[in-house]
Amino acid sequence: MPAPGSSKKGDQRRRVILEAAVACFARKGFYGTTTHEIAERAGISQPYVYRLFADKQTLFARTVFHVSELMANTLAAHVAEATPVLRSPEAALRAARSAYGALIQDRDVLRFLMQANCAADEPLIGEAVRTCYAKQVELVRELVGSDDEAVRHWFAAGMLENVTLSLGLADIDEPWARTLSGH
Repeated sequence: MPAPGSSKKGDQRRRVILEAAVACFARKGFYGTTTHEIAERAGISQPYVYRLFADKQTLFARTVFHVSELMANTLAAHVAEATPVLRSPEAALRAARSAYGALIQDRDVLRFLMQANCAADEPLIGEAVRTCYAKQVELVRELVGSDDEAVRHWFAAGMLENVTLSLGLADIDEPWARTLSGH
């Protein structure tokens, strides 16, 4: 049943807008993207965007939550599917790394996450980004137990993977690029 004040159609439109927002914000960031561009990509009017989201900052924050859910669901599903019931933390981490690698192959998701970090000075967006990180940390912690070092290592490897993919380092045949990309 839809939440009070919402409808199935409204929820579907929100999802379409959020997906369009990921793509638009990924390219031009919070400051460079207009709600008109998002509305156009979503195939709706700009006033309808404002009917569903109070302002651009709220839309961006909700987009962070949307991507956070996508990440959590992808990681959890991949780990559950790829490892046996009696799994080791190492096997779960490998499965999570594989899932994350597949997720960020979607350049829009990858770039949106980077843009979200850049817009974290905006109060509502900063809170959404911190909430996203908190959720991901707890998910990874569930996979590896209470090993803070393993959690930090997972995030460090993910950040390096973000940079490697965004710069296309796997396609650059230079020693420095091979060092960072591991190829």
